[in-house]
Amino acid sequence: MSASHNGCTILWEGQHPNPLLKDLERAELGHSGVHVKMLAAPINPADINMIQGTYALLPDLPAVGGNEGVGQVVEVGSHVTSLKPGDWVVPADAELGTWRTDAVFSEETLVKLPRDIPLLCAATLSVNPCTAYRMLTDFETLGPGDSIIQNAANSGVGQAVIQIAAALGIKTINVIRDRPNLQEVVDRLMSLGAEHVLTEEMLRKPEMKDLFKKVPKPRLALNCVGGKSATEMLRHIQQKGTMVTYGGMAKQPLTVPVSAFIFKDVKLRGFWMTQWKKDQAQSKLKVISVGK
Repeated sequence: MSASHNGCTILWEGQHPNPLLKDLERAELGHSGVHVKMLAAPINPADINMIQGTYALLPDLPAVGGNEGVGQVVEVGSHVTSLKPGDWVVPADAELGTWRTDAVFSEETLVKLPRDIPLLCAATLSVNPCTAYRMLTDFETLGPGDSIIQNAANSGVGQAVIQIAAALGIKTINVIRDRPNLQEVVDRLMSLGAEHVLTEEMLRKPEMKDLFKKVPKPRLALNCVGGKSATEMLRHIQQKGTMVTYGGMAKQPLTVPVSAFIFKDVKLRGFWMTQWKKDQAQSKLKVISVGK
């Protein structure tokens, strides 16, 4: 898509769930604006859910799709101090609307990035890796040699979990759906640092006992699927372990065996990056208000 001289081509959410492509006139730069040319923007499940009107955070319509992406600063207003032409930037928060060729944003809605980050990594930096890191560090105290188990391991978050865990010395048991190109996906995840890659069907087999002779049972399970996949992962976590749910790709409810609560005392938690950011902002405001 190419931008016109006086505007930009964007994905316009005119009415849930029917997005349209439209050309709109770009806003004036003004003293405080930042003109950004978008370089790359991914499509995440949350983006689709927002268009469908089923996400917890919905913009006022009409709105531009896309919560994540990287752009390059073209021009800045005279009052802008933290950015200059040529800088790479990502959204500070969701709902910025990254599915467009270019736009004028306010300075405070953008975060500057180093230019030595690969383009595709920069475009997917602000949501999935942050989600992965927070889940690995906020719910259980894990160290080198510990293990975690996750489903949807080939998703954006799943791949980030593998890489961050490997850097921390944490072993990962990665669950994916069976597929025609299974070995290709397995090889890809192993190249990222995955310790073990299994299909959902393998979780139900007796051979899992042999796996746990090589690696300790996980203290943390990360669930992005729900349904039977989550139930099977629960069977393999340690006593008093934690399952964190951050997605529901199967669109099936989370079913927990009574025995998991009674005999294993497992903990079930949820995580949403947007809420985490809000909580952190409120916490900082409280500190400021008491003069600390």
